[in-house]
Amino acid sequence: MKYPRYKYVFALFDFAIIFLSFKVSEYITANVLNKNVILNENEFLTYLTFTAFSLIFVFIFQNNNLYKINILLTRAPHLTALLKSFIYGILLLIIFSFVIKFNLLLSSRFFVFFFFLTGFTCVSVFRILILKPFYMHFTKILNNSNILIIGAGKSGKLLAEKLLFENFYGIKITGFLDDNVRKGEDVFKEFLCLGKISDLKEVVKKYNVDEIIISIDKIEYENLMELIDRCNELYKSVKLTSELFNIVPEKIVTESYSGIPVVDLSPKVNRNLNYLYKRTFDYAASFIGLIVLSPLFLVISILVKFSSPGEIFFRQIRIGKNGKKFNFYKFRSMYIENEKDTIREQSMMEFMKNDKTLINGSSKILNEKRVTPVGKFLRKTSLDELPQLYNVLKGDMSLVGPRPCLPYEFDAYDEWHKRRNIVFPGCTGVWQVSGRSSVSFKDSIVLDLYYINNMTPWLDLQLIFKTFPVMIFGRGAK
Repeated sequence: MKYPRYKYVFALFDFAIIFLSFKVSEYITANVLNKNVILNENEFLTYLTFTAFSLIFVFIFQNNNLYKINILLTRAPHLTALLKSFIYGILLLIIFSFVIKFNLLLSSRFFVFFFFLTGFTCVSVFRILILKPFYMHFTKILNNSNILIIGAGKSGKLLAEKLLFENFYGIKITGFLDDNVRKGEDVFKEFLCLGKISDLKEVVKKYNVDEIIISIDKIEYENLMELIDRCNELYKSVKLTSELFNIVPEKIVTESYSGIPVVDLSPKVNRNLNYLYKRTFDYAASFIGLIVLSPLFLVISILVKFSSPGEIFFRQIRIGKNGKKFNFYKFRSMYIENEKDTIREQSMMEFMKNDKTLINGSSKILNEKRVTPVGKFLRKTSLDELPQLYNVLKGDMSLVGPRPCLPYEFDAYDEWHKRRNIVFPGCTGVWQVSGRSSVSFKDSIVLDLYYINNMTPWLDLQLIFKTFPVMIFGRGAK
């Protein structure tokens, strides 16, 4: 994984402190309160549980952005994220304890209280009073990254200025690449243009570059995507600061360098291993989901059947991975019409062309007069999407990924739009949980491409869990 070294250091200390907090809480509960805290009298299983939950807490910290540098170097956001993480972790511990009859909770709820008090206090003190000053004074050891900036224009110079005069990150600017500046020309202070973008591979190797930041003022989407691909081929950390990707820091918490948001676009795990994980998880989760939700399927089927004439399920041709067509399933939520929905197609083409959100901030093209009373509820809660679990089980879709488009939409795509089809389409994704129906067409594509470049098992789990409150409260749905 392409993470800076300081993140591994913080994660290691977090794991150790949380594990020790479990041990301290166990000691207090057992020796002060005389409560049994050994899981089924098995010390090994108890310590195994401590280890597993210590790892889970590290993942929760990651989910709450506690390893992003702009959070690490602040106090109020840092403490807020820590408190939120411990609350989530404690809730998981309570649920887990009741499910498996874990004596740590069932015998003494004081254990949970002592763990929260010890863990939150120790992690907060250690991170803010010890690790933060340590990072500030020894950044050359923890980070020590050589940065190459692509773009010697206004944006690139501003980034260099911020990094030079407000550098809390232990990074070193190597120089710039720009097609419009002569090689060897002074760009900012003592930093020179090291060549053109075509010299990228040679410059990275010659100057031992660790991180590439793309900061070009004016560039087309297609050219930007090709440049990102070229950078990722070098297996270096690749980050971007560009107005074309402004939607990402608006919808997702990203890192920032001296107040400038930077979007990480370098793959974090081996693509083949991630594909194997996704397919295995998709098959297992969709199979279990179809069985567990079968009573709900029956209830919805009855409601749909008696709400209006027509079939229970709506079937439609959609575009999947690599442009392959497949049958896409939903619960029917609209009245049956024999005529082709030309109004929807025309509106969609206009929406894609103009790249604006529609009325009330929505980007969904919908003739509301055709929606049935039951369909309104199903669409609001996204329950009409449940049959897509069958698509996942068949292998046409994944639980997480870009939403599948219609054939006429795909035909109207620019080449850079089609990059969202290099992976399996998903039931949920970044733009569904971040903006759902309230983002423009280009922004939805950008969010999908951000996901594709940052795909990890943990990100998939985060998006799945974030989908539930979106469904329950119906945010952005129509």
